[in-house]
Amino acid sequence: MAFGAQELRVLRRALALALHPTPASAEDVQDCLRLAESVDEAAREGARLRAFLLADLARYRAALPGTAAGYLVLLEEALGSGYRPDPDDLAALRALSGNPTAAALLDRCRALAEQDVRTRLAGLSVTPTVPASRTRLTALPGGLAATSASEEPVKKPAGDPAAEPRPQSPVRSPRPDRPIPTPGEVFPPKRKPAPPPANPPQQLAAG
Repeated sequence: MAFGAQELRVLRRALALALHPTPASAEDVQDCLRLAESVDEAAREGARLRAFLLADLARYRAALPGTAAGYLVLLEEALGSGYRPDPDDLAALRALSGNPTAAALLDRCRALAEQDVRTRLAGLSVTPTVPASRTRLTALPGGLAATSASEEPVKKPAGDPAAEPRPQSPVRSPRPDRPIPTPGEVFPPKRKPAPPPANPPQQLAAG
């Protein structure tokens, strides 16, 4: 992607506004919008061209070995645009090992494939860490520590007799000024019943 002189002027002005924010004129705003639309359109066009190139590369690869010359040209062009070879490309280049151009491209594709594998392995071995700026949030007012301290403890639902503690009955201590009762006071002896009178009163006959 190449910029013209006018586009470079607009880009320089946009960068200056980003680094040193100042009021921008309406003309500068319109120029920046037009430049952004042009860049978006160029990106979309590049994506379409890349899709066409990869589609042609797949067709030429499927028609090997008769299309070896065109396939090698397309593969080299795709690699220059950032394309990463897949296993089908490596297999096709091995089949064309007698061609010097194919042999050179095979070495290049092998190096790219090994680089991709090392990059993936390095990404898996990296342990994610919390940025230092985030760890400081616990010490800031209103951070995690303040939130945890402000939280009220969980209250047990009312009405659950098992959850509520039962009041303990007070233990009565013996009065030191009161004497200890004797067994005779606690269990008094039973009194013997009185004997019946010798001459019971006679009942009066009914008149």
